Amino acid sequence: KDDTIKEYACNIQNASKMLLALINDVLDMSKIESGKMEIVPVQYETGSMFSELVNLIWIRAHEKKLEFKLDISPEIPSMLFGDEVRIKQIITNLLTNAVKYTQKGFISLTARSEVKENNKVLLTISVRDSGIGIRKEDMQRLFHSFQRVDEGTNAGIEGTGLGLSISHQLVEMMGGKITVDSIYQK
Repeated sequence: KDDTIKEYACNIQNASKMLLALINDVLDMSKIESGKMEIVPVQYETGSMFSELVNLIWIRAHEKKLEFKLDISPEIPSMLFGDEVRIKQIITNLLTNAVKYTQKGFISLTARSEVKENNKVLLTISVRDSGIGIRKEDMQRLFHSFQRVDEGTNAGIEGTGLGLSISHQLVEMMGGKITVDSIYQK
């Protein structure tokens, strides 16, 4: 009886987390579309940020028996100035998608930096995986709201199709760009 109660409680907690994530995504889209989304730059510690991201995603990858490869350049300054909350949101979206759409093999997170003029730093983040890939004709829709590509194959995978759209718009609001490259079924 106790095991059943624990299982129900766990299911309720997981459903609550999914619902909260959905509500937050819808609110973020609403803020972006109404021009109310603000980028709030602060000084942040890059090591702590990457550590939080790894801890969050490593568990999910481990549950699916995926290898989680990391390649964080030691050249990245230990302190940066930017919207840490939104940067983490973007990277989390990318890593979460990598785990969701990869059944076997690996996911990887690579981070590099390049010092530009006026003491600005270009942070380049790459997420790779050995997942199912995306058809060439679907790539253009990938960053559109409520778009989920290859619905037939991905029917059992949860998601609203908002994460990449939000990530795309946040990256652009910060003066960056987000791109995708894929070979379908690879």
